[in-house]
Amino acid sequence: MILNESYTLPNGVTIPKLGLGTWFIQGGQAAEAVRQAVSVGYRHIDTVQAYGNEAGIGTGVKNCGIPRDEIFVTSKVAAEHKTYEAAIKSIDESLMKMGLYYLDMMIIHSPQPWAEVNQSANRYFEENRQVWKAMEAALAAGKVRAIGVSNFLKEDIDSLWETAEIKPMVNQVLCHISNTPADLIQYCQSKGIAMEAYSPVAHGEALKNEKIKAVAERYGVSVPQLCIRYDLQLGMVVLPKTADPEHMRENAECDFIISDDNMDVLMNIEKIKDYGEYSRFPVFGGKK
Repeated sequence: MILNESYTLPNGVTIPKLGLGTWFIQGGQAAEAVRQAVSVGYRHIDTVQAYGNEAGIGTGVKNCGIPRDEIFVTSKVAAEHKTYEAAIKSIDESLMKMGLYYLDMMIIHSPQPWAEVNQSANRYFEENRQVWKAMEAALAAGKVRAIGVSNFLKEDIDSLWETAEIKPMVNQVLCHISNTPADLIQYCQSKGIAMEAYSPVAHGEALKNEKIKAVAERYGVSVPQLCIRYDLQLGMVVLPKTADPEHMRENAECDFIISDDNMDVLMNIEKIKDYGEYSRFPVFGGKK
């Protein structure tokens, strides 16, 4: 069962292949979502400083009835924090808000502040190197067990790689059927960087795609199950977001295999261009 499977990061830390994404899940609902996910069998919870739900996530982790060391918890340094001092402070604040002694992983949320994502040529190379130094310091201090990045392109990875004492262990990116950054995935994996996929169901847009539906029907599975399995077969950690326990269970029922031919079909489906209400967010090509 996929909930029992994991990858091993370069420093020996294991990360479950399937996790719970928590974007737009707030307050008490976040705590309850964690509790429900853990009861289903999830052991990987992903959040972000910018979500504003770290306190709820921490409450859920502490009160779920499972030992802390059996749950993999990730948060991300907000995209606007681009100095060593700001990053260190934000990591400490995340621990305080969550009420946890350590995080399993901390990630740089974006190479650019959100106001500049897809709007600026400035990749903040030097600033991200300073943030990375803060991440390395947090790792050395035992505040986090692993460190990585999110939404980083090849040039962003290469810039960090030149000066990092500890290389990035993870790159979390938008990846789903009809929008797969195959070259970036291959490049990062070739460097030993584990890849994570957020928004595997394209924020619901995949549910509307007739070609994706047709392939799902061939396997007798739902579109979300097909989408999650697709990312898993790319060798990625997958982070579907939901607060619904039934959806959590369904998302975890993806122990089937997509044939190579069908993977090629899915890889080459026309790119989804409109993410509906989510198009205003810069990671989906819009302005924040």
